[in-house]
Amino acid sequence: MVTPAIVPTWLTPEYPFQPHAFRTPRRARMSYLDEGPRSDEAVLMLHGNPTWSFYYRRLVRELSPKFRCVVPDHVGMGLSDQPAHYDYTLATRIADLELLVEHLGLKRIHLVVHDWGGAIGFGFAARHPEKIARLVVMNSAAFPSPRLPLRIGICRVPVFGTLLVRGCNGFAWPATWMAMHRRKLTLLEKRGYLLPYTAWASRIAVHAFVRDIPMSPQHASWPALAEAEAGLAQFRDRPLLLVWGAQDFCFDETFLLRWRELFPDARCVGLADAGHYVLEDAPEDVVPLIRDHLMAGKEETGTPG
Repeated sequence: MVTPAIVPTWLTPEYPFQPHAFRTPRRARMSYLDEGPRSDEAVLMLHGNPTWSFYYRRLVRELSPKFRCVVPDHVGMGLSDQPAHYDYTLATRIADLELLVEHLGLKRIHLVVHDWGGAIGFGFAARHPEKIARLVVMNSAAFPSPRLPLRIGICRVPVFGTLLVRGCNGFAWPATWMAMHRRKLTLLEKRGYLLPYTAWASRIAVHAFVRDIPMSPQHASWPALAEAEAGLAQFRDRPLLLVWGAQDFCFDETFLLRWRELFPDARCVGLADAGHYVLEDAPEDVVPLIRDHLMAGKEETGTPG
């Protein structure tokens, strides 16, 4: 039995869930939420960097009366273990997700992704297309891009980037305001986002995520990202909802245009005043959009509930 993490009492008003835990093949404890009716059908929500399952809390509360909601914290993030020595690469994250899905017995998956969760999610989907039903993409990518914002590039500079991200929390902390535009996070929300990343050791995966962005075919994670991109075409017949915060300094309109090229029949909703944390910045718009998109699938298939 794998002992799950304990949610601090002060966070429960925003995160009223009891996490579960799974042991990855590399012996790290992966924390995940599993809310809603037990079924082999689930909404699988995948976060990026530097967020964790906390990002999806409103969506879980909205969907869990009707859907099973599975929301992992990638190893090194959120309430998962933060090992000093781990293969923090895209291929390993996809493999960890594969084992979690197998462990839970999921056979029909509605995939919801944000940020680097897009590469992880579609990397998994490319290997298991028969499991994938409806899709939701928010300010994300599952394909290589030549664009690297200066603010991200600085965090990749040898030595300086390490000191900035791990020593000064110069990635997770700035994100609490740089990734927002329509509104400001409350103090409790900021504390929630920063909870996992309080010290040098606990920021190892945040820094690893930044370094794992493949900018050339020589990068170790390029093959895994290329595989994810190559698999996208097989999902053109799946209902896809694109929700985009237009004030994103990182995943800007060039990424959205690429998604629209790949999925010309997708429904696209752009929010002109929302930032990178689009679900957090504009929940009153985004949560109903995703709920209705997924509920349409239940109505079409006649799935109970």
